[in-house]
Amino acid sequence: MKPFLLKDVVAATGGAFRGDASALEREITFVTSDSRTAAPGALFVAFKGARADGHDFMAGCLEKGAAACLTEREPREGETPCVVVESTLAAMGALAAWHRSRFHIPVVGITGSVGKTTTKEMIAAVLEQKYVTHRTEKNFNNELGVPQTLLRLGDEHQVSVVEMGISGFGEMRRLTAMVRPTVAVFSVIGYSHLEFLGDRDGVLRAKSEIFEGMGRDGIAVLNGDDDKLANCRPDMRRITYGLGADNDVRAENVRNLGTDGIELTIRHAGGAFEARIPAFGSHMVYAALAGAAVGLALGLSEAQIAAGIAGYRTVGDRARVIEAGEITVISDCYNANPNSARAALDSLASLQGRRVCILGDMLELGAETAKLHADIGAYAAKLGVEEIIGCGALARHIVEGARAADGEATYFPDKERLIAALPGRIRPGDRVLVKASHSMAFEDIVKALTEK
Repeated sequence: MKPFLLKDVVAATGGAFRGDASALEREITFVTSDSRTAAPGALFVAFKGARADGHDFMAGCLEKGAAACLTEREPREGETPCVVVESTLAAMGALAAWHRSRFHIPVVGITGSVGKTTTKEMIAAVLEQKYVTHRTEKNFNNELGVPQTLLRLGDEHQVSVVEMGISGFGEMRRLTAMVRPTVAVFSVIGYSHLEFLGDRDGVLRAKSEIFEGMGRDGIAVLNGDDDKLANCRPDMRRITYGLGADNDVRAENVRNLGTDGIELTIRHAGGAFEARIPAFGSHMVYAALAGAAVGLALGLSEAQIAAGIAGYRTVGDRARVIEAGEITVISDCYNANPNSARAALDSLASLQGRRVCILGDMLELGAETAKLHADIGAYAAKLGVEEIIGCGALARHIVEGARAADGEATYFPDKERLIAALPGRIRPGDRVLVKASHSMAFEDIVKALTEK
C-alpha cells in the first residue's frame, strides 16, 4: 500500500480526531479490520459484526502498535488515537475513494451475474504479461471488500483489476464512486439477486450504474452474445466479445479437450491468434475473450495475451477438477444461479463416460424460484445426463423438472442422507458435477466423494 498519514484519514472521512495532536503525523502503512493482524503502521477499523464488535478490540490493537483506530463510538481509556465517524463502513469507502484518487492508472471494473471472479483472474493473468497488476483478492467485491482491495494499491502498480458485486439498486453507484473504473467489463446479465432486482432488466439497470461514474473516454467491454448486453449502448467506446460473428473479439474453431482445457482461435480487427485455456468448462471461452479484449484495449500483443490465457489458474471451488481414484469430480460449489448451472451442465455433457450431476438450491431467485429450478432439471435431462440428483429444499423442483423431461432423477432432502447413499450411486468411471449456492456447503459432498 502507498502509505498516508493519520491526518489524511481525518480529512478523507470527515471524522473527529481524538488523541494527542502529534499522532496526526503518524504514517499508515496498511488498513485492517482483523484485530489479529494489528501491528505498527496499522489503521484498525472497528466494525460491529454478528458475532463480535470490533470496538472491543481497539485498546488491544493500539497496545500491539497500531497507529490509530477508526471507530463509531467515542473512545474509552486506552483507545486513542482514533478517528470517530458515524459509520465505519461509509468512512472506509470514503478513505478508499481518496486513496484511489492518488493513482493515475487504468482500472478495470468487472461486473455481471456470473463469472466475475473467473473473468477477473483471467484479465489479471493477461495484464500481468505487461504490467505490474493489482487485483481483487478472493472475491472481496462488495462495499466492505472493495475498499479493502483499493487500499492495497501501491506505487508499484501499473494497472488494477477490481471485481464489483452487488445485490441491489444503488450499490454499484457507491462502488463506482470508490473504484472510478476506466474500463468496465460485463460478463452476463443473468438470473441473480432477482429477489431484490426483479428481473433481468432490473439486473442490467443496477449494474449499468457503473457507467455513471465513468467519463466518455472510458471503455465498455461487453459480452455481445448476451441479449441484454448486445443492446447496451453506453456513451463511451464499446468493445463486444463472444462467439457471434458480429463481436469485435470472437472465438473461432473452439476445441474442447475435456478436463484438459480448451483450444481456440481468437479473432479481432487486427488479426487472429491461437490460445489455450488450461481450465475445464465451456464458460472459460468467454473469460478468455474478455481477457483478450481488455488486453488489446490496453496495448498488449497477441503473444502476451496468449501467454496470459495459458497462465490462468482456477480459483477455489469454481469448476475445480479432482481426479479421485476411478471417478472425476467437478467441484463447482462456490455459487449457483440458472446461468452458471446451465454452463456447468454443458461442460459436464461434453465429457465421455457416465455423467452424474448433484445439484442443490439456487438462492435469491425471487418469484420464479420453483420454475427456474425445474428448468435446470429439465435442461440436465435433455442434455442426456445419466443421473440427476437434487439435494435441498428447493432442489426438489430440479428433480421434478428432470422427471417431467424423462430424466433419471433422485431427490434427497439433506446432505447427510445423500452422502450416506453415495457409495451405492457412484460407479467407477463416473464424471460427477457438484454444484449449489455457497451457503449449501456442498464442499461436504465433494469431500465425501474424494476422500476415501
